Parts: sequence; C-alpha cells; structure tokens
Amino acid sequence: CNLQPKDAAKMPESAWKLLFYTLSWSYGVYLLFFTDYPFFYDPPSVFYDWKKGMDVPTDIAIAYLLQCSFYGHSIYATAYMDTWRKDSVVMLLHHVVTLTLIAFSYAFSRDCKGSRQGLPGGRRLCWGKLRWVSCLSRDPRGPLNPPCSLCPGRFWFRLYWFPLKVLYATCYSSLQSVPNIPFYFFFNALLLVLTLMNIYWFLYIVLFVAKVLMGQMQEVNDVREYDVEDSKKT
Repeated sequence: CNLQPKDAAKMPESAWKLLFYTLSWSYGVYLLFFTDYPFFYDPPSVFYDWKKGMDVPTDIAIAYLLQCSFYGHSIYATAYMDTWRKDSVVMLLHHVVTLTLIAFSYAFSRDCKGSRQGLPGGRRLCWGKLRWVSCLSRDPRGPLNPPCSLCPGRFWFRLYWFPLKVLYATCYSSLQSVPNIPFYFFFNALLLVLTLMNIYWFLYIVLFVAKVLMGQMQEVNDVREYDVEDSKKT
C-alpha cells in the first residue's frame, strides 16, 4: 500500500482493531435493532422487572464473552504489543475499567445494565477507532477527508449518546425502577470515569483538527504519538 515504515509497523494493530470493532458493531446492531430488546429506544427499560439472580440470555452472554475477551487481551496488547503513545496509560486504565464493568456486571447477574453498557459501547468505539485507522491507512500526501469526517461521529456517540442513554439510565432510571439496587455507586463511578476518558480523547481530536486548520501539520499524523526525539527518550 506504499506505506511508510512507521505506518506499516502499526498496520497489524489497526487491522486487528478494525476487524474486531466491525464484528462487535455488527453484533451490537443486531441485538439493538433486530431483536425484541428495547434498550436503544427506551434506555430505562433495562431496569424494568430487574431482580437478583436473573439469567443472562444466550445472545447477551455471547456479547459479554466477546467484549470481555477482547478487553482482557487489550490490556496485554496495549502494554506489550501496540505502539506506545502519549495516552497509553489512560488506554490501559480504560481497558481495566471496561473489563471490570463487564465482568462484575455478569458476576452479579446484572445482565440489563451490563448489556446496555457493553453493546452500544462497541458501536461507539468502532467509530472512534475508525478515525485513527483512517489516519494510518491513507496516503499522507492525499486529501484530508477520512479523519475529520469521523470527528462528529465520535462526538455524537461518546459525548452525546453515552450520557443521554447510558448514564441517564444507570444514574437516574435505575433508582426509579429499583430503589435499593446493589452496587449503584460502584458501577456508576466506573461509567463516569469512562465519560471523563471520552472527553480526554475528544480533546486530542480537537487538537488534531486545530493543527490541521492552522497549517501546523504537513502530513496527517496521530497527535497521540511521540516525536522522534521523544520516542528515543521513551
């Protein structure tokens, strides 16, 4: 593909993430729009008739397995396999928080909350990661279209729908449906941490767009990556 050596070295990481997020996004779309689950259009419904010890439906359990195995692997991959970036420590924390949410949700039979957080999360993450994949896979001498075109999508999914649909259901609707719901503060604290991370990464995109508009970038590069001199020190 006529990639520069530094981009070719990162292509396996990008290709793997693109493959997984495409699959998880597709399965999430299937569960949200082609089954009887009303989670997307009626987020508070995740807590209707909730009770301890609920059985996790097979299709939801598959989503748990996919997400949990991916984020378990991602902790190792971020630390030892992927290119180390300025946000790698935050990325590790993100994977640990997400894995904790998914695993504890399943362990406590909180299938409603866990599936609601995990499935559309994969969908939002897909759009976010595609933005970086497009940066790595395009010819740096070509037009600046793919990266900027996905910036609104990342904002819409992570900073608008995530608080509107996920946090609203877990912070407010859960108490309306189940006043004494267990682990309320534990789960919501972790979800709020994810929200702060979403804001953190969106600021990187704003910085990227600002540098492009101000003519400070001669070619499209990932602003999270270290400069050559910095990478030697790292």
